[in-house]
Amino acid sequence: MGVDCWRNPLLLLAVLVLAAKLCHFQRWGGFLEKPTSKRNMNSMLKFFTENYNNVSNDTYLFRVDKLLQSYVQLTTGVEYLVTLKISRTKCKKNSAKSHSCPIQSEKELKKSFICEFWMYTVPWMDHYQLWNNSCLQA
Repeated sequence: MGVDCWRNPLLLLAVLVLAAKLCHFQRWGGFLEKPTSKRNMNSMLKFFTENYNNVSNDTYLFRVDKLLQSYVQLTTGVEYLVTLKISRTKCKKNSAKSHSCPIQSEKELKKSFICEFWMYTVPWMDHYQLWNNSCLQA
């Protein structure tokens, strides 16, 4: 009987501590405009660019021309709200040197988009998910 009378209060205490911890983690504070590590930002932008190029019907590859705005929120991973300008390169798809392609300079082939996207990442596990994106011609 002595052990049984302590089980319920200990269980209640464990539940209260867990609830307090969970409530603490729910106060993430929303998106903040602040710099992130260059390594995390580069891998996130690389993922977005590869995704864009894979779904694009364009003959040429696009790459990030300029990062316009970046918001970060810490959750169970890291969420990014990003606005950037991507531009058509001189490299065609399936090019071996896709990471070093110069931006298209010929007037009739120049093309740029302003893209906004929302991405979830767990950088320490190399996990990326593009949750939403939209691009408009610049």
